[in-house]
Amino acid sequence: MPSPPLPHASTTARLLRRRRRQGMPTPLPPEPPVHAALTRPSSSMVIACLRGICCPTSSKPKPKPKPNQKTKTMAAGDDHTTTAITHRTMELSTGVRLHVAEAGPAAPGAPTVLLLHGFPELWYTWRHQMRALAAAGYRAVAPDLRGYGDSSGAAPELDDPAGQYTALHVVGDLVALIDALGEERVFVAAHDWGALTAWSLCLFRPDRVRALVALSAAYTPRSAALKPVDGLRALYGDDFYICRIQEPGAIEAEFARLGTELVIRKFLAGSRTPGPLFIPKGGWGSPDDEVPLPSWVTEEDLKYYTSKFEKTGFTGPLKYYRIQDFIHKGGFKKFVPLLDDVVVVMNDVGHFINEEKPEEVSNHIMSFIEKFN
Repeated sequence: MPSPPLPHASTTARLLRRRRRQGMPTPLPPEPPVHAALTRPSSSMVIACLRGICCPTSSKPKPKPKPNQKTKTMAAGDDHTTTAITHRTMELSTGVRLHVAEAGPAAPGAPTVLLLHGFPELWYTWRHQMRALAAAGYRAVAPDLRGYGDSSGAAPELDDPAGQYTALHVVGDLVALIDALGEERVFVAAHDWGALTAWSLCLFRPDRVRALVALSAAYTPRSAALKPVDGLRALYGDDFYICRIQEPGAIEAEFARLGTELVIRKFLAGSRTPGPLFIPKGGWGSPDDEVPLPSWVTEEDLKYYTSKFEKTGFTGPLKYYRIQDFIHKGGFKKFVPLLDDVVVVMNDVGHFINEEKPEEVSNHIMSFIEKFN
């Protein structure tokens, strides 16, 4: 049974219709580019400031809501630091429950940085940056996105590839989360699919974003001439991983055959291998494959990721791929005219740059957002 319309998704749709009536451009959500680390042995961290796309609202700040659940404190990760990361589940107006990790002051005046993860990741991918931001006086907030980890999501039916995972649904969750945090506008730092979602957030609701730091996923415009998966299939063949993910049930069965831990190992280790990622229909290796972890991932980190994906499965997270259908390379500045032109290219680093180079990435994020405080 379909869920009720999402308030924030509906608001977005009305905004786009109004822009059309007024003869204004109506941007569409960006579509997924090929993961940078899967095509070359270096990755870029794109830092973009998106200001003034439309006039921000001038409503009064919302009062801080009372927590609907007691928070718990845990020392996430094994990096021997003392900054506490607290956890709570937040019931959003979209009907979704998001697990949210927080660090740093929640007092009025402390700027909030919303941290969005990619695949196959969780809030946990930001554990290093959360502590660095908190130590610098920021309120760091990292949710498990819809369908991931300890957050809820639409039922992951295999015969409904899109489900409730469109850009409008996921952006609606983020707007509802910003409301629930009692914030008008936030800084956003995002990686991989989180960055693609963040670009959509900036397009749909620029009044809620102060500045954006996008890691490993630059904005790419939509093309009406070519469906993304068709283009990828023509370029790389049916075994290219994004093409394989489009087959509901087939890739889940392959992941189940290999086991959750090995699948995550393969994705993390493969991020440093130049060239496209293939998952052959004949099998993505053996369950007995020995895949060493990258130096920046510990066995403890792997256990955490594995425990969460074993609980939820992969279908919900994979729907982020199944509802997007575009890959295109174009002029970044052309499509993001209000870009504060700061692009950081980090050599000798793979796709998961915020985990592989945590201190350097944390410093880049803070040096950028400090310009707007």
